[in-house]
Amino acid sequence: MFYVKNVPNWERALRVAAGVIAAWAGIAMLGGLWGLVLAASASGIVASGLFGFCPMCALVGRRLDKAQAAKQSGGL
Repeated sequence: MFYVKNVPNWERALRVAAGVIAAWAGIAMLGGLWGLVLAASASGIVASGLFGFCPMCALVGRRLDKAQAAKQSGGL
């Protein structure tokens, strides 16, 4: 892999759920240009949850501890 996961599994699930809800709210409730802007921003949150890598967390040096990283990668 070209990146190291820096988001724990519980946070990944939370990011995906929150991103989907935010995208839906932007399109259904706001509509128009601001709704699309919110939906586009939410897609970035969903992507970071799906991939398990957050560029902003990496920028500030956030890493998973070795036990968590081994558990997420399947013990490899």
